[in-house]
Amino acid sequence: MFRFLIPLPGLYMGWGLGSNDAANVFGPQVNSEIVRYRTATILTAIFVIIGALLEGRKSFATVGGVTDLVIWTAVVATLAAALTVNLMSYLKIPVSTSQAIIGAIIGIGLLGHTEIKTLLLRKIFISWILTPLGALVIAYLLYKFLALVWQRKVKNLMVFNRTVRIFSIIIGCYAAYALGANNVANTTGTFVGIVPGFSPFMATLLGGGSIALGALTYSRNVMYTVGKKIATLDPFSALIAVLAQAITLHIYAQFRIPVSSSQAVVGAVVGVGLVKGMRMVNKKTLINIFTGWIFTLVGSGAVAYSLGWIVKLFLK
Repeated sequence: MFRFLIPLPGLYMGWGLGSNDAANVFGPQVNSEIVRYRTATILTAIFVIIGALLEGRKSFATVGGVTDLVIWTAVVATLAAALTVNLMSYLKIPVSTSQAIIGAIIGIGLLGHTEIKTLLLRKIFISWILTPLGALVIAYLLYKFLALVWQRKVKNLMVFNRTVRIFSIIIGCYAAYALGANNVANTTGTFVGIVPGFSPFMATLLGGGSIALGALTYSRNVMYTVGKKIATLDPFSALIAVLAQAITLHIYAQFRIPVSSSQAVVGAVVGVGLVKGMRMVNKKTLINIFTGWIFTLVGSGAVAYSLGWIVKLFLK
């Protein structure tokens, strides 16, 4: 009975992930008034669970393979990551949950002097750099291509707006699916193979459900940051930004690497900004977000190290 309580920090992590990253799925659409906030959170909750169940287990080995974990170190690392993510959500800063969990795992690994898999870690770090850059390029090319196609095919403004609205909802659902597929490993991935009876299916179900709960209950703050403070997006630009970040996340899910939807959507918004003129991009907000990413990695590692040190005192 007790062992089923062990993954609770993962559910807390999932709640924080959902509260922070739902903004990357529907934030631009909500702030451009294409979709109501409540509708957006319900759709996010549904499709993030579907994505987690169908493809979420792909990245479990990556998250759990950075260093050798036992039950107590997995609990401490996940709890440290969750605390860091929720602090960032409180500060209204889009955060990388991938950086939070990896930073925490590194911190607990350094405390226990366990081997850090540097080759895997290098692969993850490179992915973090390429995520916003890749989303930027995808968004830039998508905007150029789709704007040209739509201008030629859709002449009536009313038809154009209706089409944008429909596709924005569809793309938001796809983005929620990609979020579940890519990021559920950040919530419960550390416990798979460690906790007896905790199967990959149970991990994806509980992890996806906790992300959905976070989106439903505490996602409004970060939606404002993503939707308005980075750049003022018209409905068509919002559609492109969300599609670009969804494609980016889904690609990395196939490579079994959990990456940051926050990094992807910021890169996508900047890509749209490059097409429309960088003056529309709020550089101060971007600097704050980049600082938040660095703090997340270092901060979660420090929290995990500190919590682990305290736990070790009680285990002696």
